[in-house]
Amino acid sequence: MPLVSMKTMLQEALSGQYGVGQFNLNNLEFTQAILQGAEEEQAPVILGLSEPYIPYMGGLSCVAAIVRELIDYMRITVPVALHLDHGTSFETCIQAMKAGFTSVMIDASHQPLEENIALTRKVAEAAHALGVTVEAELGKIGGREDDRFVHEAEAAYAVTEDCVRLARETGIDCLAPALGSVHGPYRGEPRLGFGRMREIAQRTGLPLVLHGGSGLPNDAFLQAIACGTAKININTDNQMACTKAVRRVLDGRSEVYDPRKYLGPAREAVKQSVRAKIQLFGSSGKAKG
Repeated sequence: MPLVSMKTMLQEALSGQYGVGQFNLNNLEFTQAILQGAEEEQAPVILGLSEPYIPYMGGLSCVAAIVRELIDYMRITVPVALHLDHGTSFETCIQAMKAGFTSVMIDASHQPLEENIALTRKVAEAAHALGVTVEAELGKIGGREDDRFVHEAEAAYAVTEDCVRLARETGIDCLAPALGSVHGPYRGEPRLGFGRMREIAQRTGLPLVLHGGSGLPNDAFLQAIACGTAKININTDNQMACTKAVRRVLDGRSEVYDPRKYLGPAREAVKQSVRAKIQLFGSSGKAKG
């Protein structure tokens, strides 16, 4: 199956009251694990690549080629969207589109609202001409996202009226409002603004995106979905599952040197982590129509 647009995927999730997982690509094994997990669950899935991982993974065109080849080689039948996560510039978003990504996120949330709107509109106009989905962000999500860190004291909830304006003036397809989640591991009890989440979803009419999903309690995901969240980003949980599996194999075993001996179990651990999240989000079986 060829890569698909994220827009229809999220609209169906929103109307069906379930969430679609975005699972980030960290290497080949992660890509295989996510695709296989989604296929086994017969669930639509979003493969996310954050900007700092572009050089690590060999470039945008390399990533797109790897994903397309794996979909064919692994005989993946479920809908798969390839998404640029936290793109910071118009140029990077354009490069992703040219490489074959079917969705891009332009993250101008750290800029003043007027500049956020202007840049997001520019990206959306270019993307929609090519049938590419666009995600934007408002507010400041706490924690570490790759090379950027937002201290808890600096994190800020998205303002509903700003979200309405951004949606109206840019034509974006989905919105990630900062509402108390954090990137990376949580320190303390997560407190999400579900009331404002519901209000933003109703006022904008857009599928919402929950960043920083790793580490949230199960009921928080279900509440978020009920409040209009259709896309849920997971990365840290999968990274932890991978690392734990590698440590389990290598701990005290200096004779192990074949990467397949530890990356194979790591891949399986990531797949099981992905499957558990898909089941929790309610998207299992949704690829069957």
